[in-house]
Amino acid sequence: MVMARHWYSSSPVVGGHPLLDEPDFWPAYLVNLSEGHPPEGFGSDAGDAAAMLDRLHDPSAWPTFTVPLAGGFAVVVHRNSGEEFTSTDYFLTHPEWSQDLVLASDDEDRIGPGLCWPELAALLEGPPDAAGVTDPHARLLLLLPVLGDKAVPEDAVTAVVEALVAQGAPEAGEALARQLLQGHPMWGAQHWWFDDDEQSWLCEGSHSPRKTPLGDYLPPHQRAALEACLTLRQPSHAAVTTTW
Repeated sequence: MVMARHWYSSSPVVGGHPLLDEPDFWPAYLVNLSEGHPPEGFGSDAGDAAAMLDRLHDPSAWPTFTVPLAGGFAVVVHRNSGEEFTSTDYFLTHPEWSQDLVLASDDEDRIGPGLCWPELAALLEGPPDAAGVTDPHARLLLLLPVLGDKAVPEDAVTAVVEALVAQGAPEAGEALARQLLQGHPMWGAQHWWFDDDEQSWLCEGSHSPRKTPLGDYLPPHQRAALEACLTLRQPSHAAVTTTW
């Protein structure tokens, strides 16, 4: 069952940001999305990637990452290494909220996808002078497991290739990029549409928390700020899909 964020306060949480600078982090972190692609596709040795995966599964140190967004919002990524399994929870947070929103979780609850490509593309540039993960390439790769969109455009493939190369992958990374964009195997790629009345992207996925408008219970000013943070209108979203 997905953990509420306040439960993590009594857990062995450690800052995970230093791990982003280690060359073997990405093949370990994205192992569930990159099935069929060896760590060498990330520019990593298989043994070193396996050692990093062991670190990410360490029950005595649960890495957390913060992706700062505009308007004080953030996506907080929590690794949860229990005695029986390891999972990752993705929360959308704001200082004024009494309860965080769960975007995705790959534990037994299977919650996701939590973002479509237009939203993820809108989150790549962080606010100036913010603390946390600010590099656009690292932000993209860190949030890829939350994505699950059948209508990703070709420029999404280009963006993921550029992110992989920037993080140390070989130049020929298109096949790996396309695999990573197919969605987490727990929920896969789903159909999304933009609801003009609700001013929100909605998802048809049976496990998605986005079947209803995101933050529809929030006060109007918070809802408007959330829309401004996440919504990137792209009328051609369904028309320029990638052929896998």
